[in-house]
Amino acid sequence: MSDSATDCSDCTEPRTALTEAEVEALVRGICFKTGPPRGVGVELEWLVHELRDPRLPVTHERLRAAYAALRTVPLRSALTIEPGGQLELSSPPAASLTECIGTVSADLDAVRTALAGHGLGLVGIGHDPWHSPRRFLHEPRYDAMEACLDRTGPAGRRMMCTSASVQVCLDAGYEEPGPLGHGRRWWLAHQLGAVLVAAFANSPLADREPTGWRSTRQLTWMEIGTGRAGGPPLEGDPRAAWARHVLDSPVMCVRREGAPWDVPEGLTFREWTRSRTPGRPTRADLDYHITTLFPPVRPRGFLELRMIDAQPGEDGWIVPLAVTTALFDDPWAAETAYRTVKPLAERAMVLPAPHNPLWLDAARSALADPELHEAAVTCFAAAIEALPRIGATPEVTAAVTAYRDRYVVQGRTPADELLERVYDTAGRTHGKDLRT
Repeated sequence: MSDSATDCSDCTEPRTALTEAEVEALVRGICFKTGPPRGVGVELEWLVHELRDPRLPVTHERLRAAYAALRTVPLRSALTIEPGGQLELSSPPAASLTECIGTVSADLDAVRTALAGHGLGLVGIGHDPWHSPRRFLHEPRYDAMEACLDRTGPAGRRMMCTSASVQVCLDAGYEEPGPLGHGRRWWLAHQLGAVLVAAFANSPLADREPTGWRSTRQLTWMEIGTGRAGGPPLEGDPRAAWARHVLDSPVMCVRREGAPWDVPEGLTFREWTRSRTPGRPTRADLDYHITTLFPPVRPRGFLELRMIDAQPGEDGWIVPLAVTTALFDDPWAAETAYRTVKPLAERAMVLPAPHNPLWLDAARSALADPELHEAAVTCFAAAIEALPRIGATPEVTAAVTAYRDRYVVQGRTPADELLERVYDTAGRTHGKDLRT
């Protein structure tokens, strides 16, 4: 489930110019593919560091050599490189949680072995605590992205080059209403998303200093702005809301063959279809435009939940994948999660995620926030009860239980341990290894 253009190849020819009405119809038709929730996938972003000391910078030459070697390793997951040199593995759609975990775990073993041969390793932290943003990839897409995001400040470069996440991909759900209906799952993803931000916060540092936020990665996404990294309002039909959002979001770039890409300012996709300047957009332009929108929940036929920080340890990613899957795909757990987070929705003040008080509090305070803490405890209990029902192995259930006991019950997250390992109470650095 990689971050490729949305597939609507059966809708109209890619080179056919689109009208505003055609864009709306296309987006409504492809964003939510409904049916029984069966598929699950995960996209794992990792920071790549020196095995001997993660604080040391890795030269571009070493990264290029390591990634060239990785390209020869047979993997079932899609391997991509992020603009700052982060590595991403995107699983194929799996028929079950167990299948997904097995595929990605095997791929990660192979990737780690290949990287170790170059003295490099993977680090699960949501935001690089040591290094400033530095572009590794210089391609037209990322040149245009950088130019566009620079207009709103430095957050765009930090997102591109120093962030890493666990992104969970789940089916949209049934057409009909109910705990597994697509409307309920769309709403739940945006409200439970704040609890997931809080429960898995793991990025309290930037430039070797505490930022005051447990999830600095989530702060970075919020600072990028509503047009690029915000979601649509939750009122009404999800398809209509997302179609409006796609049309009214700013165009990041207009691709050019053999020339620098244009980076228009203030041009929405709706205006592009109306003005026909610079040229009428095609379906290929629509597909590409959708990949330049980064809301915390992105409908791509399935739902892509993008709000979870990368997790510590070799297998730390399994816990948020398992918890999220259980809370969405088990009907009893889904109902518990819905009832648990419904009171939290008032704190969102009808503002779209992540630019509302609920998400701000989740990123800043994590489980030190009493209401988010209480919600997380309840949701983890529901997930642990549901995991055997959705076919999870005892090892996965034990891992989620251990995380619950170590962090959630205590009102803590990996961010708290990260701060304690690196800094003493006077704020002096211990220089500890951040990989564990």
